[in-house]
Amino acid sequence: MVDAALQHRTNSIADGAAIPLGRGDEGGLVSEAAGTPPPGELVEPGRALALADFAPPSLGAGERLIRLAYRFGVPGSTLAAPFRKPAKPRLLATVDNPLPGNRTSGTALRAGHFLVHGVKSPIAQIDFAGAARLAPPLERAVHSFAWLADLEACAPRDAVAPVAERVLGAWLNANPKYPARPGKGPAWTIANAGTRELNWLVHAPLILSGGNKALRAKVLAALSDTARWLDKNVGRAEDLLGEVAGWCGIVAAGLLLPEGKPRRLFGEAGLIRALGELVGDDGGVLSRSPLAQIEAIALLVRLRACYQAVRRDPPQALETIMGLLVPPLLALTHGDGSLGSWQGAWAVDGDEVAALILASGVRTRPLRDVRQWGYQRVVAQKGLLQIDAAPPPLAKHTRSGCASTLAFEFSHAAQRIVVNCGGAACAGGLIPVRLEQGLRATAAHSTLVIDDANSTAILMGGKIGSGVSEVDLDRRTLLGDKQAGATRLEASHNGYVGRYGLTHRRILILRDDGTELRGEDLLVPAKGKGKSGKVGYAIRFHLGSGIEVGLSEDGQGAGLALPDGSYWQFRIGGETGGGQVSIEESIWADGQGRPQPIQQLVVQGLVSRGGGSFAWLLKKMG
Repeated sequence: MVDAALQHRTNSIADGAAIPLGRGDEGGLVSEAAGTPPPGELVEPGRALALADFAPPSLGAGERLIRLAYRFGVPGSTLAAPFRKPAKPRLLATVDNPLPGNRTSGTALRAGHFLVHGVKSPIAQIDFAGAARLAPPLERAVHSFAWLADLEACAPRDAVAPVAERVLGAWLNANPKYPARPGKGPAWTIANAGTRELNWLVHAPLILSGGNKALRAKVLAALSDTARWLDKNVGRAEDLLGEVAGWCGIVAAGLLLPEGKPRRLFGEAGLIRALGELVGDDGGVLSRSPLAQIEAIALLVRLRACYQAVRRDPPQALETIMGLLVPPLLALTHGDGSLGSWQGAWAVDGDEVAALILASGVRTRPLRDVRQWGYQRVVAQKGLLQIDAAPPPLAKHTRSGCASTLAFEFSHAAQRIVVNCGGAACAGGLIPVRLEQGLRATAAHSTLVIDDANSTAILMGGKIGSGVSEVDLDRRTLLGDKQAGATRLEASHNGYVGRYGLTHRRILILRDDGTELRGEDLLVPAKGKGKSGKVGYAIRFHLGSGIEVGLSEDGQGAGLALPDGSYWQFRIGGETGGGQVSIEESIWADGQGRPQPIQQLVVQGLVSRGGGSFAWLLKKMG
């Protein structure tokens, strides 16, 4: 229970007054109060300037012929050294791992467990052959060998190498034969196989430094066999990101295995083409998922380390793409550096994001207005607003697609105030798999829901169906007279037009000092005056972890006591169709993908199918 003082402060909000909202014609345009970048920070060129470099490396006639011949199945040994016997499997260089793993997870591995999103799974009970399916996050970690970085991070190599060799030996024994096509078990998706090949090569000292010569020979053979399997099957990837992972494995093998030049030339062309299809014009991946953005950057960072190991410069196009990928990811960071919870992602820790950006070598500002990536970012001193202002991604690109259109997150300094639940992509850890679809629903996001229906259909397997196809967006800066100026966003979507004949329009105005966020949600008839009757609505505001909430006596507002000691007030306007504010339970996936209990404010009631408007205010008190 919130104490009496908190209740009293909640009731001090002005009673029942309608909240005026500017319509955007009060002033002209000025620049966003986005702050000054840290000293020495660089702004990367836009894609319009980089397109000239966004192409496969220029090759001479001889190399083009080699690449073509390799593509049509001529063995690399024949092309690289036609008059010599094929070289024995070996590694040409040692790679310095650019991305440290999680020390806690590595310690758990030494103790005999995989630790994924808070769940310990005994290594001895893992079916490495894949006949008994594992929870999806554990499955990805096991078969991609992402855990090698965790193991390497927790202790000196001689202490952890035996663990790595034991697990790798068990995996190789369980997977003696390579399937003819991808998808024959979780080990043989292109994404897992490509990432596995890359991780084996990057962490080769960890898995090849022991005295077991038989295992060493087996691992080297597996590296060669996996590379050949990827050569044949990379075009059958489950999605574009999986294809990029497959091409990264092929290029890494071409760099680090003998007689690899034909494979490298083949792989570089395929990788750059696949990246060109994966990445939109503003640098965001087409799945609109920050997790996919992270994965794409991490793959390229590790691949670049392979180039550095053999003292070869990567193609300029790869550096150009890296520069494109980083700014959209930064656009989804909050004041503490951690990520917003979008398209199935959880609130990935700021330290993890910072380590990735550092390893990328890209110094840049976050993108503010990312039309194709679809997320708008408004910075006002310590206040930071993110809003999903685009349709959901196409079904073919999604892994954990969410019906989150027009949802927002808001933070002040290091404190998240309004969040989305997030975590669909880590369901199977401490978050149960049965919650996965619910976490992708519109109601799991801070936006308006009609009749408890999703604005876009949520399907099985992370896919999405019909719903939002159009989003209109207007962004402008308002000049204040005596008060501070503000940034105004107005957006609308058509996800409810087919079923209810109503367009959802949302207006958000963030004052330049970051202490006041005004909102208005409108339901507007798509044609004429709309249908007769009424329909239920709910506007949900999922609140940050640790926030104490108390309702006002009139049911029209609430007080929020934040963990940092600040106090905020929430109030709805007078023209809300009889709506009331209530408090409900919710969950939020934290920086490690673990569920945390939170609360949500819900404004709900009945509204005419002829439309309605619902104003609200969130304000920091002195």
